[in-house]
Amino acid sequence: MSEWAAAIAALEQGGVIAYPTEGVWGLGCDPDDADALAQVIALKGRASDKGLILIAGSLAQLAPWLDGLDAEQRGRLAASWPGPNTWLIPDNGRAQPLLRGNHTTLAVRVSDHPLVQSLCAAWGGPLVSTSANRAGEAPAMSAQAVSETFGDAVAAIVDGPLGGRDRPSTIRDLLSDRVLRP
Repeated sequence: MSEWAAAIAALEQGGVIAYPTEGVWGLGCDPDDADALAQVIALKGRASDKGLILIAGSLAQLAPWLDGLDAEQRGRLAASWPGPNTWLIPDNGRAQPLLRGNHTTLAVRVSDHPLVQSLCAAWGGPLVSTSANRAGEAPAMSAQAVSETFGDAVAAIVDGPLGGRDRPSTIRDLLSDRVLRP
């Protein structure tokens, strides 16, 4: 079985996968699977109230989570994607509680990384994306570092190059336009 097939099978079975993103390696899972979300949070040792990012390969993949946004808001999102721009949007009730954490917003991004776009296309929708590291540690920068940190707890690793960015995506609130992470 190819690593792509293994990753899709792992997602279908509620597993956590690892893959390269724009700047660091990420952990991902099915955003609709509460058990998989809990597994990601446990692997990282992350507080469940923080929430996670939903990453997509296209704007269309985020459509169910964008319901309720007006044309101007959708236009602002579309104008910034694909790219390193994560937006906090009002949760329309579609997001799993662990995905949004203790917030009324959901973090969403359409990636410009070709591997992430292909992975989301193969999966058929967006994935959870959070840096592949334990809370308080530096993010993994290679497949080997992911394997050394998480071992068999990660069900599949999709190897490939990082996207060349040297910092995480900008995080901005859609309603206030406030930048939370430059």
